[in-house]
Amino acid sequence: MEQVVISGVGLWTPEHVVTNHELVEALNAYADKFNQEHAAGIEAGEVKPVMKSDADFIEKASGIKQRYVYVKDGILDIDRMRPRIEERADGELSHQAEIALHAARKAMAAANKTGSDIDAVVVSCAYTQRAYPAIAIEVQHELGINGFGFDMLVACSAATFALHRAYEMVRAGTARAVLVINPELVSPQVNYRDRDSHFIFGDVATAVIVERKDLASSEHQFDVLGTQAKTLYSNNIRSNFGYMSRAYDGDPFTADKLFHQEGRSVFKEVCPMAAEHLAEHLRLHGYQPEDVRRWWLHQANINMNQLISKKLLGRMPDGDEAPIVLDRYANTASAGSIIAFNLHHQDMLPGELGVLCSFGAGYSIGSLLLKKCA
Repeated sequence: MEQVVISGVGLWTPEHVVTNHELVEALNAYADKFNQEHAAGIEAGEVKPVMKSDADFIEKASGIKQRYVYVKDGILDIDRMRPRIEERADGELSHQAEIALHAARKAMAAANKTGSDIDAVVVSCAYTQRAYPAIAIEVQHELGINGFGFDMLVACSAATFALHRAYEMVRAGTARAVLVINPELVSPQVNYRDRDSHFIFGDVATAVIVERKDLASSEHQFDVLGTQAKTLYSNNIRSNFGYMSRAYDGDPFTADKLFHQEGRSVFKEVCPMAAEHLAEHLRLHGYQPEDVRRWWLHQANINMNQLISKKLLGRMPDGDEAPIVLDRYANTASAGSIIAFNLHHQDMLPGELGVLCSFGAGYSIGSLLLKKCA
């Protein structure tokens, strides 16, 4: 079995920012318009009013202050409230492949790798913009990689689950190096007219190189000591949009086809599940939570991260132990923990431990135990 390391990471951040205040202003203007136009139906109990939002409450409840988006145009237009993204022809580079390539090239540069060094590409995220051909194969083609690629959808655990597959390929000797990319183009699936979810997500792309340790030459490398995953079926986080919508003879863009969740149930059920998962993963390798130098946790909600950390450590962690990036990036689906890793790994000392973890719809939880190489 080959020894496996993470040898490079890349982060691409969109140029457009949408603040909480901008989102709230748009939603509240839409609510005023909708509720006025449907006043009679609302009065009769036949139409549900659109509920208004509050920027201060959003920050307090989630820790989110802003988010980056691939295209801002259209999101704040109360007659549209979705990004205005131009459709590209079949022969053009897809939007998702474009952002994937930005992150991939940064990860490859960090790992000192070219396309000829990589044998597999995995694009793993919450949504892909088409069923086939795979975005991963499109990216593979653009990078000149002579191997294979495939897409994976595991919602907010997509990045860690893909890293698990990359680790297994390299460890088994079926690939020298694997490029894992998380092009999280989530904004088209956000219901910007829904008070409970309009603020949650942002767009981003991350990438990681997983390779044989004897071939790695980068400045910052992390031994993969172990991987752990768990899934448990739940309907509390759901997105129903798909090819079956055409056969239902209904509106394929109604609220239930977009992202929606039962937030209180998710918080109550996922936090203990994640804490137990992480503690067990460490026990399997002879470690305790206090042995971990840094926690790169999924970035969905600051209160979830603080509760999970407190269950593990018996105290609140500081920002150096468990860095938070969701204040700037919001929830970026599977990419959140990779953003945290990208921004907070170079200062770690040889031999120090870190845990990379994501959790989300499914329910699904994935984690990697990492050690900084000498």
